[in-house]
Amino acid sequence: MNRGVCSVPGLVEWCPFKLSSLVSLQDHAYPADELMPLTCRGRVRGQEPSRGDVDDALGKFSLTLIDTLDTLVVLNKTKEFEEAVKKVIKDVNLDNDIVVSVFETNIRVLGGLLGGHSVAIMLKDKGEHMQWYNGELLHMAKELGYKLLPAFNTTSGLPYPRVNLKFGVRHPEARTGTETDTCTACAGTLILEFAALSRFTGTSIFEEYARKALDFIWEKRQRSSNLVGVTINIHTGDWVRKDSGVGAGIDSYYEYLLKAYVLLGDDSFLERFNTHYDAIMKYISQPPLLLDVHIHKPMLNARTWMDSLLAFFPGLQVLKGDIRPAIETHEMLYQVIKKHNFLPEAFTTDFRVHWAQHPLRPEFAESTYFLYKATGDPYYLEVGKTLIENLNKYARVPCGFAAMKDVRTGSHEDRMDSFFLAEMFKYLYLLFADKEDMIFDIEDYIFTTEAHLLPLWLSTTNQTISKKNTTTEYTELDDSNFDWTCPNTQILFPNDPMFAQSIREPLKNVVDKSCPRSISRAEESLGSGPKPPLRARDFMASNPEHLEILKKMGVSLIHLKDGRVQLVQHAVQAASSLDAEDGLRFMQEMIELSSQQQKEQQLPPRAVQIVSHPFFGRVVLTAGPAQFGMDLSKHKSGTRGFVAAIKPYNGCSEITNPEAVKEKIALMQRGQCMFAEKARNIQKAGAIGGIVIDDNEGSSSDTAPLFQMAGDGKNTDDITIPMLFLFNKEGNIILDAIREYEAVEVLLSDKAKDRDLEMENMDQKLSENDSHKQNSEEASSASQDVGAVSEEPEEGENQDSSIPGPGEADASEPACTQGDEQPQEQQTETESDSKVNWDNKVQPMESILADWNEDIEAFEMMEKDEL
Repeated sequence: MNRGVCSVPGLVEWCPFKLSSLVSLQDHAYPADELMPLTCRGRVRGQEPSRGDVDDALGKFSLTLIDTLDTLVVLNKTKEFEEAVKKVIKDVNLDNDIVVSVFETNIRVLGGLLGGHSVAIMLKDKGEHMQWYNGELLHMAKELGYKLLPAFNTTSGLPYPRVNLKFGVRHPEARTGTETDTCTACAGTLILEFAALSRFTGTSIFEEYARKALDFIWEKRQRSSNLVGVTINIHTGDWVRKDSGVGAGIDSYYEYLLKAYVLLGDDSFLERFNTHYDAIMKYISQPPLLLDVHIHKPMLNARTWMDSLLAFFPGLQVLKGDIRPAIETHEMLYQVIKKHNFLPEAFTTDFRVHWAQHPLRPEFAESTYFLYKATGDPYYLEVGKTLIENLNKYARVPCGFAAMKDVRTGSHEDRMDSFFLAEMFKYLYLLFADKEDMIFDIEDYIFTTEAHLLPLWLSTTNQTISKKNTTTEYTELDDSNFDWTCPNTQILFPNDPMFAQSIREPLKNVVDKSCPRSISRAEESLGSGPKPPLRARDFMASNPEHLEILKKMGVSLIHLKDGRVQLVQHAVQAASSLDAEDGLRFMQEMIELSSQQQKEQQLPPRAVQIVSHPFFGRVVLTAGPAQFGMDLSKHKSGTRGFVAAIKPYNGCSEITNPEAVKEKIALMQRGQCMFAEKARNIQKAGAIGGIVIDDNEGSSSDTAPLFQMAGDGKNTDDITIPMLFLFNKEGNIILDAIREYEAVEVLLSDKAKDRDLEMENMDQKLSENDSHKQNSEEASSASQDVGAVSEEPEEGENQDSSIPGPGEADASEPACTQGDEQPQEQQTETESDSKVNWDNKVQPMESILADWNEDIEAFEMMEKDEL
């Protein structure tokens, strides 16, 4: 069976588009750090509204291009790789006056340069490509390494979380250096890149600094549990956030301990990893779930939800050789994906949506790849096929792939992070690639956390660091934890090819049918004995038995004058320490239940989907609902129609162009009257729906919380048409489309519908016929008029509680889904320009569609070839 990506039925669309996304980056975004796929322009820091910490990855150093260098070689695009390397050498400036994340710059930029150098010297050695290359990427990596070193100027050796590329840390002009905390992963995910830099260059200082940071974290672990917290004080070493898990804030610290052993051959890294891994499996792993716990009280869960970054962990377990729990957790995650098309940023233990965004993270694809490598089970090829189909169906837009603003509605965010091309493309391609599809042996390299390739021969090169074990007090563990060799996958499932399936089978319906709650550690300690005495959802203040249970758990009930009931827990008043833990869990559940009930009073976001030519449902805009008019959640087909601007545009008086609005969806501007009044006026004019566009210039759903249109305090039952609200940025996308195409049709719905493939194909055929007809006419005209001259065509989180904070929640959903949004303050910042021109203009719609039509033609050619 040929598994090559372009040979798998149903995946032919992936092949041309994987390269066209890179082309879109070059055509629409270069030299910016990221591509904005909805507006087809580059994201330049300081020119777009600030997204907070997310923007710390941007340094005006062509981030996505550098992050994608070794991906090009994996895809066998050696010519494009050579051109990209020349661009990086010629254009990228690393001396910008800009504050960046040490962690992100290390894994994406330093790692990207080192990965690019690794494959460049490999190609040069083969004698066909890169013969001119003389280590230029390595020189840039060394320059960047020195720019990151000032961040390590702390008494602990832990780096500051941010550094100014030009002025370092604590310089008068640095604008950084006052931070006191960093995440464990931020300080513990440096050893691979820094050690590789030292081994490549012979300069030991980088590896020394990274080792010192790892040593400090190890010494500060909680000794009784052998767990580490999420956030640590870089000066004192005190744990700031004392919850522990394998997701955001800690994830790649564990990954780098094991991979540092593989790359560098230092036994102490394996001993540390095994000690931590034993604690993880003892306290955090509750198959198939992975739940955060308190480092001082590891039997007590710290939260009731999981974040999507933990999806990397099954892949790490494969590298460790612990396959069963890897299969279990991966299958649970896959069931969540099948429910929502993508993995939500966070979801609860009963699989409700907690944070609804999905920035096209690659961790699940990474684990899928490693599980297939370990088991050879074709089931994981089907998983990969599902991922690719969902990306093409729901995330692909004219200029690339857009992050999901909300997995429930299918709305998009104008964002395509560099890790999408650096990791997602790489892992999915490798999942389906046959050995003959590769121009080098991938087994000769180890993947960094950003999927950059570092050669294994570095373990024997420039060993300037002693392997002496400088740490002590390793916990005595089961001998199986200290196997010194990687597992032989051929003997993992002796005489039992159905082994993996037998593990997966019980989890097939874990999301849709059972919606299980998590088992608390206190409950687990009771074995198969009695269940916890009382759950918050079952509590009744009038039940004497419940009151007696509360008393036993140290929980007091106070009746307030206004009729409400207040609960207070005093652990010292509990009957036992176990009862006190039950009481704490009960209080956490009660607070979260109260929070969820408040969320349920809010309406979920809606979707405005552009379905006419040439969009065909690819562009989905997040819309705010109205508390009046048609409830789109009860009308699954939604309301579909062409849009028309009303006069007057504010909609606050009788509509003067009713003939233009009748049987159409009316566009109007926010302001000057109540929303309900606008709705009544357009309904009277014959409109079948309405879209209110924010009058606040530059407002966007990317940076503002969900907006709901309230009624006017009167009875609004007379309003029967649907009304939705778009922020200014999203509204302008529709207005720009009208300017280009006049007739623009949209669908108002509770969530995005599948794009209209039939209409898209029909439109493409009509377009081809018109093109052939036009060519014939031009040829005929040219033969009659020899003197005619042809015209040249134009070129185209920091929250320490499981209880959601204020403003997080944006919606609730029946059954097993419920979500949160995280509004961010909108602000801009100005950064100095580098030597490349950073002005990125919005591409004309014609240029965008010209590129898109090329992609569609490529898809059709691939389909013909497949047939």
